[in-house]
Amino acid sequence: MGDVSGGVPPIVPFLHRDGAKPYLGGSRCEACGHVFVGERSVCAKCAARDKMKAVRLAETGKLYVYTVVKRSFPGVAVPFVDAIVDLDDGSHLKGTLEGVEPDPDHIKFNMRVKVAYREAQPVNSGGKPYLTYYFVPA
Repeated sequence: MGDVSGGVPPIVPFLHRDGAKPYLGGSRCEACGHVFVGERSVCAKCAARDKMKAVRLAETGKLYVYTVVKRSFPGVAVPFVDAIVDLDDGSHLKGTLEGVEPDPDHIKFNMRVKVAYREAQPVNSGGKPYLTYYFVPA
């Protein structure tokens, strides 16, 4: 997990830090129990209002679906694996799956994964670094 100190901004608003330790934030509906990525004021599952509680999202889950990306923006290394993961708390999160061969013969649906964090550099050389998350096999 590279440098994740508090010196760089997160890539998404639901990526937070507890001191230097990063975590993903979400919302849990106290009426129906559904968990969502990010901050919410209304539950999209049961429509309850003012029942959403801030939570830390699970850091482990299962690969739900993926695609091997072979063409991308200039400067982005390909191929890479773009994935949607069902986290163990019931939320769903899109991200990059690393640590596996970007070949369908080496990627299994429902494989266990965990969230990892690192400081990243934007593709354009003038950009400032940011904190990002990705998935790796658990």
